[in-house]
Amino acid sequence: MNANVRYSVIIPMYNEEAVIQETYRRIKKVMETTEEPYELIFVNDGSADNSAQMIEEYSYWDESVKLIDLSRNFGHQIAITAGMDYALGDAVIIIDADLQDPPEMILQMIEEWKCGYEVVYAKRVKRNGETFFKKWTASLFYRVLAYSTDINIPVDTGDFRLIDRKVCDELKRLPEKNRFVRGLVSWVGFRQKAIEYERDERLAGETKYPLKRMIKLSLDGITSFSYKPLKLAGLLGALLSASGFLYLLYVLYLAIFTDSVVKGWASVIGITLTFNGFVLLMLGILGEYVGRIYDESKGRPLYIVQEVYQGKKKPQPVGLQTVQYESK
Repeated sequence: MNANVRYSVIIPMYNEEAVIQETYRRIKKVMETTEEPYELIFVNDGSADNSAQMIEEYSYWDESVKLIDLSRNFGHQIAITAGMDYALGDAVIIIDADLQDPPEMILQMIEEWKCGYEVVYAKRVKRNGETFFKKWTASLFYRVLAYSTDINIPVDTGDFRLIDRKVCDELKRLPEKNRFVRGLVSWVGFRQKAIEYERDERLAGETKYPLKRMIKLSLDGITSFSYKPLKLAGLLGALLSASGFLYLLYVLYLAIFTDSVVKGWASVIGITLTFNGFVLLMLGILGEYVGRIYDESKGRPLYIVQEVYQGKKKPQPVGLQTVQYESK
């Protein structure tokens, strides 16, 4: 594959053996219809199954296939970032390997890109095959994030999108370790357009975003683009302190000017526990921000590439190695 690539399709994968063959077939079929040069960049994020081996075999006889094999599981957002670092295309398309996002929509994204939009993202109007809890928590997260941030991060959108080469280059300059790619795409700006679709049920395998990872992604999104939780902590702290001071004045008034006995031991203990719980909660919020500052200060690379496969097994290019460690 030479440098004259029109489209780069980034497919992060983690234990997708059950679906990866169909993913390759459908994406390949879609990209062939463009009749323009393209590359399929599969990023193996530390899979424990045969996903990487299958793509490695495809790369031996299909020159459009490139496998970026990471040394371990670094996370979905980092895998996307690795794909962008290696992408050569004028337009870069991000799509998950589970086929919940239909590859056929890529053609519509390309049409909008050719009309002048630098970012074309897919907005879900329906999520098939997902539980009520998953839908409700996802909807809540997007709306809390929209309220918390000063930039417009579209609701009900994932990472399925097309970005122009200049957008990709700008994203590579951003240094975050705890990355929230869809938020970063909104932050860099440029002309953006949404196209709506119904998200399909997962073809095979299990979700790679259980509740624990969803919470981590939510915290990354909120802490990366908003400090309102810290402002809210200060506001609530001021209100509770004022309330406590007024209650203290009331107790002193009863003790000095009346013969009433100050009652309510249980209520005092309840208020004390509430205040202590609030303090611990605020310390937890501060800890989330401090922890991310600590991650940034260590200066470690975002990821480590074990091997790159394209046509045949070969060592990693020196130029890309530099990008891996210095371009974020």
